[in-house]
Amino acid sequence: MTPRWRPLPRSGGPRPPGALALAGGPLWFADVALHRPGRAPELRSVSELPEAERALLTAPRAAVAGLSLDRPRIMGILNVTPDSFSDGGAHVTLDAAVARARAMLAEGADILDIGGESTRPGAEPVPPEAEADRVVPVIAALRAAGIAAPISIDTRNPAVAVAAFAAGADLWNDVAALGHAPEGLAVAAASGRPVCLMHAKGDPRTMQEAPVYGDVLLEVAGFLAARVAAAEGAGISRSAILVDPGIGFGKTVAHNLTLIRGLSMLHGLGCGILFGASRKRFIGTIADVPVAAERVAGSVAVALEALRQGAQVLRVHDVKETRQAVALWSALNGIQE
Repeated sequence: MTPRWRPLPRSGGPRPPGALALAGGPLWFADVALHRPGRAPELRSVSELPEAERALLTAPRAAVAGLSLDRPRIMGILNVTPDSFSDGGAHVTLDAAVARARAMLAEGADILDIGGESTRPGAEPVPPEAEADRVVPVIAALRAAGIAAPISIDTRNPAVAVAAFAAGADLWNDVAALGHAPEGLAVAAASGRPVCLMHAKGDPRTMQEAPVYGDVLLEVAGFLAARVAAAEGAGISRSAILVDPGIGFGKTVAHNLTLIRGLSMLHGLGCGILFGASRKRFIGTIADVPVAAERVAGSVAVALEALRQGAQVLRVHDVKETRQAVALWSALNGIQE
């Protein structure tokens, strides 16, 4: 495992001399934690950062799918599936899906994430043809209705992504980091669309069967660094890549908490960070809330911690509640919404 530097973000003031802007945004940092395998993290000054790491941590992030990343962005989840863990079956008809999309945009979503295959723990795979039959009509209907907001296609399957792009999708959000099919990287590069690369340990059917890590933070960051490098090698610009630590995808409660506490390490990849923990099981476990739809408050709490560490995109079910919380968090931290 490669040693990595984790910035310790702050907002407001007083801001000491030598403090650096985090990812070109409103947060800053004057200290970093050096993480090395088998050792406790060590507190260091930013003056000790190697130049290459400094550049990756501070460079402004480019706009993705037409959205600038200089302020928090909200991605609204639209699952057109019968079996997703939280809202499966709620939006399976075309009319219901379009209505929900309109509602999320009215509530403040910046981008819609449309998925046709459940990736909940234990989920069985869906044939790409069936998955495309679920998502493509929804994307096409939204575009036909004049909705111009960015749309993300949430899929592991290149054929589904291609069909979604033809219907009007702008971004490929892949829980398998473009590794589910051999042609994934080439298809993504040829599309010219930005991508989100997520970490997952195992596939949905088996990922929660006693996942084990030596150092979950370093391992997830290392995996994502390798996938970013592979994407660049295929012709995808780093500026067109988001990364996602994959909360709940092959992780225990302890793993999830460690990743959230150390989320700012991912800024060292030089990409925008997408964070998705909405309504997930670990929230219910910690807060004793067994029903996923009732985990709104816990989801918002975790989302605000992600913002504190500089995450640029929050992927959520509850757009209205998250937008309200983001507005207050931004005001308290002097960030222009």
